[in-house]
Amino acid sequence: MTRVGFIGTGHIAAPMARAAARRGHPVLVSERNAETAAALAGAFETISVAPNQDVLDGSDVVFLCLRPRLAGDVLAPLAFRADHRVISVMAGVAIAELQRLCAPAGAISATIPLGFLEQGGCPLPVFGPPADLRTLFGPENPVIEVATEAALNRHFAICAMVPGMLAMLDTGADWLGAGTGDPAGAEIYTAQLLRGFLAASEPRRGGLAAARDALATEGTLSLQMVGALRDSGALASLRNALDSIGARLDSHA
Repeated sequence: MTRVGFIGTGHIAAPMARAAARRGHPVLVSERNAETAAALAGAFETISVAPNQDVLDGSDVVFLCLRPRLAGDVLAPLAFRADHRVISVMAGVAIAELQRLCAPAGAISATIPLGFLEQGGCPLPVFGPPADLRTLFGPENPVIEVATEAALNRHFAICAMVPGMLAMLDTGADWLGAGTGDPAGAEIYTAQLLRGFLAASEPRRGGLAAARDALATEGTLSLQMVGALRDSGALASLRNALDSIGARLDSHA
């Protein structure tokens, strides 16, 4: 089995650690975020907590799950091995910087996991060697190889849409709850409506536009909603936000 280590033990590392442990891989998690680390070790016999250097010394694959602004300070004092396979989940930390911080480790990748990875269905775009991601988390979580770091940054920007979409859903649920007098039921209904629709949709090129157009036909409430979003500039604002986030990430490459 692959020995898996996590430098940084927060909301991104925890589901990956649990997923790896359920497959029988021995897992070492760092003492950063001690409460989360202790909970993981208490739930799985194959998960142990250790100082950062001990995590490295006892691992074959090392996930870097730090806040990007802390990466340099945390990683610089550590001694990596040439045979380490390093996988970063940190947005805005360039591969060239990781190569410097993690030398002499030569196999360095970057990917974007979300919390639902342990349930499966989380797409994992990866720049760099993909084999360990496939071994640890596939095929339930599809691994998508991208050719450039700039392409991976575009995927990071799209991931930033998730809280944006949640904000829209929350606004809709609040509106529904105010009109029905049942805020809890309104939130459940709004979330399940989108969850069910997307789960039943076939992921394919052009599928999102086709689904939109199938609903937003002439004279429908759906067309009124799409038109209002377009005319108010909401869709253009979304693209502008993605451009801004993409430029921010590219500035670190």
